Amino acid sequence: MSRTADTDAPLPDTWEELVTTALLGTDRRTPAGSVPGPRAPHDLLDAAALATVRRRAGLRPARAARRPAPAPADPRPALPPAAARRLTLLLTDRPGTSGGGRRGTAPDLMELLPQWLAAANAHGYAAPPEALPALLDAARGRTDLRPAALRFAGPRALWLARLNPDWRFALRATHGGGASASAPDDPDRTRRLWQEGLFAERVALLTALRSRAPAAARALLAATWATERAEDRLMFLDSLRAGLGPDDEPFLEQALADRSRNVRATAAELLSALPDSALAGRMALRAAACVAVDRTRDVPMIVVEAPHECDAGMERDGVVAKAPAGRGERSWWLGQLVEAAPLGCWSRRLGGRTPREIVALPVADGWQGELHAAWCRAAVRQRNAAWSRALLGEPSAPEAGGPGAVSLAERAQLLGTLPAAERAEWVAGFIETHGLSEAFQLLGVCAVPWAAPVGRAVVDALNIARDAGSYPWSFSGVMGLAERCLDPSEAGRLDALLAVPDEPEDASPGAGSYWAEAFQRLVTTLRLRATLLTELAPPTPPAAEPAPAGSVEPTAPGPARR
Repeated sequence: MSRTADTDAPLPDTWEELVTTALLGTDRRTPAGSVPGPRAPHDLLDAAALATVRRRAGLRPARAARRPAPAPADPRPALPPAAARRLTLLLTDRPGTSGGGRRGTAPDLMELLPQWLAAANAHGYAAPPEALPALLDAARGRTDLRPAALRFAGPRALWLARLNPDWRFALRATHGGGASASAPDDPDRTRRLWQEGLFAERVALLTALRSRAPAAARALLAATWATERAEDRLMFLDSLRAGLGPDDEPFLEQALADRSRNVRATAAELLSALPDSALAGRMALRAAACVAVDRTRDVPMIVVEAPHECDAGMERDGVVAKAPAGRGERSWWLGQLVEAAPLGCWSRRLGGRTPREIVALPVADGWQGELHAAWCRAAVRQRNAAWSRALLGEPSAPEAGGPGAVSLAERAQLLGTLPAAERAEWVAGFIETHGLSEAFQLLGVCAVPWAAPVGRAVVDALNIARDAGSYPWSFSGVMGLAERCLDPSEAGRLDALLAVPDEPEDASPGAGSYWAEAFQRLVTTLRLRATLLTELAPPTPPAAEPAPAGSVEPTAPGPARR
């Protein structure tokens, strides 16, 4: 190392002091043993080099760390070679836009990864070992990918996650963090993991056990309930939604007396989803006292008398006494009572009417919005298809009207309670009447790939929008959904839309070419999705060749004849 004559003083070996000097800069702080000037940076580097040698020379060799256990085997079949190459492309794609913010005609491969993973998992394939790092990185960046990605990645991904802190989310997102994949089948290991595991591990374990043995999961939670923190009790209680049944009622009734208001509210919500529970009965009595039919008028009408107070019994059953800002207390209490009451009680209370007849009744004094919104929440919570149909009304009804007068967000939730085919028919009817501008939320609840009625309605509506001469950017959200959700068989119907149309006089300049580009990307994506599914299909075993003429097929030896 070079030293100048004016730096004969011993250089400091305090590493922290050298780091501080480097951060501040030698113009603001001169290294010890040096003088301000052009040589100060060199002297600092010399001191750092010398200190590094001293530090390393003074280290004592540590014991060698235990080698990690080998990665577990994955018994699932390997991906077909074409599908393995496709996976690499999907994981390395970096979507971009062309000039002017235009997407161009190239498909967005990362948006196809969720469907690819779902198909690969349906076939039961194992992930290629070399793809696991990129797969874990993709799952870390997108939480919507995690369940399917981790299922596909299998046990080797958990092995890697224990070695890389960036992938620790995989340990939290799987049953027991991978500490024991068979823990739900082993009572002793289950109990030990429940008592000693990290919070995320315990949540995952409880969720896994609940899906397989609801009573055992409830007993495990009850054993430590009194000693859990309030925020932990809330998360644990939420896991009881899976497999919720009458056997859970005693435990949930005890949770109504919990110290935490959020825990009490969650327990009350779960109990109200059980129509025969004692809480549902109590809520039915309270709600029925507030709603009745006035038969003295020329036309029967629902009249509402909202609660005048929120008593202790109501609070114990989950009614939140303090209304949010901008809400009246009485309407706030009424909504909670009606939402928690079993929907079956209203036919008895309102003259034996069906849900459609009840929803069609006028409501006095401006209470219709509050009452119907509460019935919507009850229908979603109780998964009641009959009430959902009544509140949805006909898809051709005015967007802001209809029997239930519900919003699009509420309609989307109500549609989720209906069978997939009925849901598709309703959404298709809505699009045919109202177009695509208001249909985005509704399309999100349709099963993928979209059923034929939905696909036809979307393509026809896009065609109408193109002919109107507007830019396609107003429909970019729907177009993106179509790329992921439209049945690949619809690609043939779109070929006629790839040409640049003649633009009407009042059309936006260049709109036709933009539409042609958007449809080209849609068709390309649909055909790529079809190719992805073909690549993932298991290879067909070769058919046996027919025996040459005159040959005799060998037969198994049978018993000798006498």
